[in-house]
Amino acid sequence: MGQTSSHHFRIAEFYIRINFTGSGYNDMHLIPSFEPFRIDDPGDETPLFQLNVDDRVQPIPKNRRERIKTFDTGNGDTVVDRIDDGGYQYIIKDVRGADCCLLVTNKDFDHCYCALNGNYNMRCFGLNNALMLTFAFASSQHETLLVHASLVRQNGYGYAFIAKSGTGKSTQVSMWLRYLPGCDLMNDDNPIIRTIQGQPYIYGSPWSGKTPCYRNVKARLGAITRIERAQENSIERMAPVEAFASLLPSCSSMKWDKDIFNNICNAITHLVETTGIYTLHCLPDKEAAEVCNQAIRKE
Repeated sequence: MGQTSSHHFRIAEFYIRINFTGSGYNDMHLIPSFEPFRIDDPGDETPLFQLNVDDRVQPIPKNRRERIKTFDTGNGDTVVDRIDDGGYQYIIKDVRGADCCLLVTNKDFDHCYCALNGNYNMRCFGLNNALMLTFAFASSQHETLLVHASLVRQNGYGYAFIAKSGTGKSTQVSMWLRYLPGCDLMNDDNPIIRTIQGQPYIYGSPWSGKTPCYRNVKARLGAITRIERAQENSIERMAPVEAFASLLPSCSSMKWDKDIFNNICNAITHLVETTGIYTLHCLPDKEAAEVCNQAIRKE
């Protein structure tokens, strides 16, 4: 048995523990984006999840698992098998199709094991994706959503922008930062929404896509806005059914796991009931930011 080092983090106010065992290839240099979230050992506090990183972890025997599907994450395929004890096995591949990570989880995603493979970049990619996946599904039991969005804060409220990739959510946020007073960037790809005692909050996370914005920050959720390109700028509040249908594809989920999918749907439903969800039809210009801000900002 190799030596084990344990590291402790608080993300969206959840305690998370990561253990590295054995291989000298694997340690915190693979996940520098987690450093702003590091905490001292909290003692007896139960973590949301514990991930053990050990390259000796082996695949579950074929007679104990069943293929669910292979899905394209946009950055490579992830192969999902259901294990006979209710847990899951994931093979995380990069854009070249190379295996970067084997991840084995229990049903609740609170005890997980992974083995990494390949060079530094492959191991970084595999571990970051394993942690993001594990966080999304472990936290789903606590009215929490990992959302594909860009997030700007103004006067203590967080405003999330969702859109299909390349449609302009980061551009809209950049307009807020450039032209509107009192704004700062909280996250540019994967913020976290968590409802606590009926109040939705939004948090920065260790996952921020191509923009290195890894901030341990929190704000009340002001609004969520879907970006659509148009020839002129206008904004409208979505009806509840449309709002739900717009939010669901932006949230990390597993339709094949009934409990997790129901938890995510319930969390989205609560957001639709408590938060303004809008569609911004826009050009990539200053006026779009002003039109949006005037309609959705909280004082």
